[in-house]
Amino acid sequence: MSYTIESITAQLQDDDKVKLAGIDADGMLRGKIISKKKFLSVLSSGFGFCSIVFGWDMHDRTYFQELSVSNAANGYRDILAKIDINTFRRIPWEQNAVNGRGIPFFLVSFHDPETQEPIAPCPRNLLASIVSKLQTSFGWKAMVGVEYEFYNFKETSKSLQGNKGQGLEHLTPGMFGYSVTRPTQNQEFYYGVFDACKKFNVDLEGWHTESGPGVYEAALEYGEVSSMADRASLFKYTVKSLGASHGITPCFMSKPVEGLPGNSGHMHISLVDSTGTNLFARAEKNPNPTFADLAHVSDIGEYFLAGILDGLPSIMPLLAPTINSYKRLVENFWAPVTVSWGLEHRAASIRLIAPPTASPKATRFEIRTPGADANPHYVFAAVLGCGFRGIEKKLKLTIPPLGKGEETGDGERLAKNLGAAVDKMVEKGSVAREVLGDVFVDHYAGTRRHELRLWEQAVTDWEVRRYIETV
Repeated sequence: MSYTIESITAQLQDDDKVKLAGIDADGMLRGKIISKKKFLSVLSSGFGFCSIVFGWDMHDRTYFQELSVSNAANGYRDILAKIDINTFRRIPWEQNAVNGRGIPFFLVSFHDPETQEPIAPCPRNLLASIVSKLQTSFGWKAMVGVEYEFYNFKETSKSLQGNKGQGLEHLTPGMFGYSVTRPTQNQEFYYGVFDACKKFNVDLEGWHTESGPGVYEAALEYGEVSSMADRASLFKYTVKSLGASHGITPCFMSKPVEGLPGNSGHMHISLVDSTGTNLFARAEKNPNPTFADLAHVSDIGEYFLAGILDGLPSIMPLLAPTINSYKRLVENFWAPVTVSWGLEHRAASIRLIAPPTASPKATRFEIRTPGADANPHYVFAAVLGCGFRGIEKKLKLTIPPLGKGEETGDGERLAKNLGAAVDKMVEKGSVAREVLGDVFVDHYAGTRRHELRLWEQAVTDWEVRRYIETV
């Protein structure tokens, strides 16, 4: 829905406060409540927001390496937060005592206060720049869907501090995917999430238990890529907010429990023209495809796929952003570890969904590498940028599809850890630099090297158990 300043003012006629939030490099919402009077005064101009949200990590510790946006040299200055009025919705679980309605909520994007130019590391800005290129060059739109798996623990913020993340109590025990009975044990939370998502304009297409103790999976209703990225971020906000009210901690770590399946963040993507026609679908079966799996895929779709495969090793820090991410990406856990693709192949990095198993209009690529811990705006920007590059350069697909029963194939082994992934991303002339720009890559690499340094300094419980008595 499109809004004007006048229509927004009318919508807030009987409100007295507004909640605003931007998104940081870790995909976390950073925001605050302001008075309606303040909101209306900055609605068209934007307002100052401390740049430190791009100068510290997810635990508010400033980066070891000071980066370009926020640093001592610029006094950790304010940057400009511009309100996106088309993200307006009301928070159904936060009621305004003044009118009994949900608190109004808006997302913001961050800009340089002097030049008014978008801040490169701002996730919404990064994605917007890629979307703009696609629209300007071809007049096309990207349509995407997201699936998130996540564990749920009977823990609170306080109990997590006390037990240091050890001995966590699962919401339900055992492995019971697609159960129609387990959700009834926590139905206020289970149905509450579904209903709250609908009211918060984060509609779910599917919502079920996944294989794992206390694990749920949500498929968000597909849509245009920019709004979908916002909704993916707000889905996590919704689940965590509802969970907190029920004494539950939803966990989007890639691999929270040793020996159990990890949490994926699969994304589905296709391109459409101005009429809504799927540009990856071929009108008639290709009698001489590059590979048999591509018989129903258009040339545009093939170029797009080749672009993603070519760029995949370079964008891994965006798809797998934490130390923990790489504990999920190991052999024999139904998680992709090589540059690979295949028709209806769930062991591949990219699963092609196309005829004859799907209708032509549903032709798309499922990117299976990202974990649930990834920042959706960064993921969409990186994948769309790589695919767009493939179309521009008309890249040829040289990697054959995974055969049925194959787990890895002959494609390049993806990075086994965050350090190797960052090294690949920052290489001179890397696909990531070409697609996302040097300013973004250098900033983001700095944030990931911060994670690496903290990890290198950490003493883990495994080390203590292993060595405390025996060495």
